Amino acid sequence: MQIGVPKETAPRERRVALAPDSVARLVKSGAQVIVERGAGAEASFTDDAYAASGATIAGAAEAFGTDVVTKVQRPSAAEANAMKADALLISLLQPSSSADLLPVLAERRVTALSLERVPRITRAQSMDVLSSQSTVAGYKAVLVGASLMPKFLPMLTTAAGNIAPAKAFILGAGVAGLQAIATARRLGAVVSAFDVRPAVKEQVQSLGATFVAAEAIAADAEDKGGYAREQTEEQQRRTAALLHDHLKQMDLVITTAQIPGRPAPRLITEAMVADMRPGAVIVDLAAESGGNCALTKPGETVAANGVLIHGAMDIASTVPTHASQMFGRNVLTLLQHLIKDGSITIDLADEIAGPMCVVHQGQPRTP
Repeated sequence: MQIGVPKETAPRERRVALAPDSVARLVKSGAQVIVERGAGAEASFTDDAYAASGATIAGAAEAFGTDVVTKVQRPSAAEANAMKADALLISLLQPSSSADLLPVLAERRVTALSLERVPRITRAQSMDVLSSQSTVAGYKAVLVGASLMPKFLPMLTTAAGNIAPAKAFILGAGVAGLQAIATARRLGAVVSAFDVRPAVKEQVQSLGATFVAAEAIAADAEDKGGYAREQTEEQQRRTAALLHDHLKQMDLVITTAQIPGRPAPRLITEAMVADMRPGAVIVDLAAESGGNCALTKPGETVAANGVLIHGAMDIASTVPTHASQMFGRNVLTLLQHLIKDGSITIDLADEIAGPMCVVHQGQPRTP
């Protein structure tokens, strides 16, 4: 069985689907792994490192012509057409917005597994790329915010006097939010956090942050997948009032709130930004799905009333070495689950492969 690792071509993408450590384990299990020349260069993985792990270094055509193609970002139409019939594609596919790509894959009879759709069950935790990459994003968001701030994050005692610590506020206490809390705390900020799900309060407090609670949170605010449900209009009104008051005192705000398959909830209004401290910074990790801040512009840093709003795009890709290692280990675990007796088996009744499959045997499947 051949597994291909082509070079990513999407703008800003510096990750690679399989790092050398994961390639070595696949080769040891009997697979032949074909890596496109330079595929790992942006992530600091050389062709020599891949060769040492047992991979074959070749061109793009060879990497796309394998039984299994692993990618980070979805392929272009040309890349999809380069895949052989009946191959398996494992990638982030954005199925809800890939109406142009899925028919191309179906025509090629490619079976496609969307990594966004790894089910949130215990057996699949080690395959969940959204969680692993959110860990990277939460960490890097704090560093980006700190670099934009006109203040120190930690309290400092100097010959010039004492410097008070900055106040950081994290909206959303999922994987990215919790990592942002931990990172901001390590850097010395006074950290608070908000989430509509009351169940995360203990996790927030265990990291040394204050949980900003309100009547807005509800016992049924979490769906069966662990994501936040969309709030009612009344809950949104109460949440907005709470956030408006709290934001006035903040120096750094990291927003992470997203609802799978839907636009990101708008949590920070223009009026809220207008009442924030001059010099405050907002890093919006939901920029790619519309943004949690009304003033967010994806991929840009904009100023409003003395506040900087950074619309983060593909932020995990800015830490490509470790992001690729984590991504690759998720893909490796998924492949180990799918490989039976040396070949890939796609069972649509399987509780992992079934929900992930968006194209099978020439037919797109409903996302």
